[in-house]
Amino acid sequence: MCAVVYKRARLLYNKIIMQLILASNSPRRRELLSKLNYPFDVVPATGEEISTAVDPRDIVQELASRKATEVFASHGDCVVVGCDTVVDFDGRILGKPKDRDDAIAMLCALSGNVHFVHTGVCVLSPVGVWLFCDSTEVHFRKLSSDEITRYVDSGQAFGKAGAYGIQDDCHFVSSYKGDYDNVVGLPLYRLKQILQTIYNR
Repeated sequence: MCAVVYKRARLLYNKIIMQLILASNSPRRRELLSKLNYPFDVVPATGEEISTAVDPRDIVQELASRKATEVFASHGDCVVVGCDTVVDFDGRILGKPKDRDDAIAMLCALSGNVHFVHTGVCVLSPVGVWLFCDSTEVHFRKLSSDEITRYVDSGQAFGKAGAYGIQDDCHFVSSYKGDYDNVVGLPLYRLKQILQTIYNR
């Protein structure tokens, strides 16, 4: 009897009290997370994105953990999701482009080549902590200089790791191996499993 009461009480706590928070202001991540049908708030982390790690997979996990920890410090009764995404091209990390020339240089490098997109996710909650990295192999077709400059000048290249979005209508990506949503910025399949564990559904 006590076990049943405890289980029901925990379920009630999870569903009513533990608000889900996304520690990112990315519109793409907000759109992806909304697909899981969990009500959530957005509280962007504002700390400087500096990592002491070397491996790209470790870097994104460290940065995701820092973002989640920053927000969780003032929302300790909530479930906080922190994320970070980088493009890994031949061991070179491509983050968000600083300016037009940087965006063009990134796309020229990726043109006709293969790279990896790594997204680190950290979930902090009163009932547990989860930290993981999801990786997707992405193949770019050969791009013309006109295609690159048109895309960059459209403004779509900015605010995105590697200066591109797989969801954009540019059709730069010829194929990929792994989670499509991970390239957009949030690996939904693995995150869904974690949230199901937390919220018991």
